Amino acid sequence: MIFCKKCILPNTRPNLKISIDGICNACIDNENKSKINWHNRKKKLLEIIRPIKKINTNYHCLIPVSGGKDSTWQVVECLKLGLKPLTISWKTPGRNTLGQKNLNNLLSLGVDHIDYTINPIVESKFMLEAFKKFGATAIPMHMALFNIPINIADKLNIPLIVYGENSAQEYGGDAKHTNSYNLSKSWLKKYGVTQGTEAKDWVSKKLTKLDLIAYKSPNWKSLENKGIKAIFLGHFLKWDINKSYLTAKKNGFLARKEGPKVGIYNFTDIDCDFISIHHWLKWFKFGFTRDMDNLSIEIRNKRISRDKALKILKKKGLNTPRDDIKKFCKFVGISLKEFDKICEKFRNKNIWKKDEKGNWNLKNFII
Repeated sequence: MIFCKKCILPNTRPNLKISIDGICNACIDNENKSKINWHNRKKKLLEIIRPIKKINTNYHCLIPVSGGKDSTWQVVECLKLGLKPLTISWKTPGRNTLGQKNLNNLLSLGVDHIDYTINPIVESKFMLEAFKKFGATAIPMHMALFNIPINIADKLNIPLIVYGENSAQEYGGDAKHTNSYNLSKSWLKKYGVTQGTEAKDWVSKKLTKLDLIAYKSPNWKSLENKGIKAIFLGHFLKWDINKSYLTAKKNGFLARKEGPKVGIYNFTDIDCDFISIHHWLKWFKFGFTRDMDNLSIEIRNKRISRDKALKILKKKGLNTPRDDIKKFCKFVGISLKEFDKICEKFRNKNIWKKDEKGNWNLKNFII
């Protein structure tokens, strides 16, 4: 494992590349933000929405939302721009009380909303299959988050779909997708966190084509013919995790009083009890944690030093999301023992080594 000299992420993180100077592409892209003319970016956004506001349509845009701080930020900004949005949620089977409260608050800002619930039996089977095949429980989640809104926009002829930040820009990506404001077919395949798979790839005796209909890929040709665009709002309005949270908080969003659910923030990854499983599996496969992701964001934004981040990491240690693991196991119908067994199947032997006592250790780990 090679760690970035500026932040604390390793080259094992998907799409993270470390240059010959020892700096990762996520840190470089963040530095480049200071060179962007954000006034011109906003002008470009206004150019995109100006003709849309003249179209005879029920909704100017569709906003995928969870009730989290980013979706609250998206709604606030779109309303400020004078857009009439339809909001849509994929209802995670792990949605908790706080997540529902924050979603209700978002709706109170003044938007129409669809809460899309997928057959929980199908969702349970799909999550388990994804866990067993790739060690990635969130493949169904990401397919739903991206595909359902785009397909609904296509059916209802809504001209604009507004997503939040471009993860390729914020967490490491190639130049083509980092500098683009469009969520395209190629972006979705590379950065949609689905192992490059589509719903049709999961058809089996356990999951039929009709079972997986909610997850199906968009008809990109239809979208193109209708002129429907999917954009990242963070390309036009400078996105920062703290700025997004403060905007959401000002508009009624609630953070966790108990402290962070996963990572270092008490205002992210809080609406769903299954998201922590997705992050937990990164430890086995890539040798990094959500803490390291979050701390690296703080380093890039010059809110903490790298040394301070390492001290926090060492002090916090490894926090296993035991309660959420139990909830997940109950939902997909496996025992805790089987859960651990599947996790071990995906332990990356290129970075993990056993010591003389039989304990697993990461060679050359950052602390």
